Amino acid sequence: MSAPANINAKQPKTFAFTPENLEKAKWFIAKYPKNREASAVIPLLQLAQAQHDNWLPVAAMDVVAEMLEMPPVRVYEVASFYTMFNRAPVGKFLLQVCTTTPCWLRGSDDIKHVCKSKLGITDGETSKDGMFSMMEVECLGACVNAPMVQINDDYYEDLTGESFAQICDDLAAGKKPSIGSQTGRQGSHPANINQNGAKKA
Repeated sequence: MSAPANINAKQPKTFAFTPENLEKAKWFIAKYPKNREASAVIPLLQLAQAQHDNWLPVAAMDVVAEMLEMPPVRVYEVASFYTMFNRAPVGKFLLQVCTTTPCWLRGSDDIKHVCKSKLGITDGETSKDGMFSMMEVECLGACVNAPMVQINDDYYEDLTGESFAQICDDLAAGKKPSIGSQTGRQGSHPANINQNGAKKA
């Protein structure tokens, strides 16, 4: 689920795309036929969210509405419908913990336990230092490598409580942990088969 709208969230009075992002926004808009520019609303909202610490203030949605000549309420509707948009501030690292059946069967409860015991947060909460926010989410499409967590734009798969705790430590220390499978598995290869198709010893 996306971060809930928070009427108490401190909203900036203005928003403006950086020159670089403004050029990207124009590029997205130009991909659509004349009078269909509103189709660019999702990529423009993604661009605005990425620029604004991973959340969408009302001012940013208003800028997108003006650029696409849409009523602001239409843009608010899109932002509130799709779970990838956060309408309230989140931590520097947004932990989206998949708890759908395959991840649950493979240990997502261990991941949630690390969030609570190590970071002091549960679903919808942000750590006191502002570094981590946690959300339980539905399937993120990596069932074969369950359990998995999406952190900002990256997937971390084949997790255990221990490997997830190490990832959190690395992020807090400013390191860049390896993305993808934490067991070295290639894609969706069976866990006991190497990339050449032979059984592991």
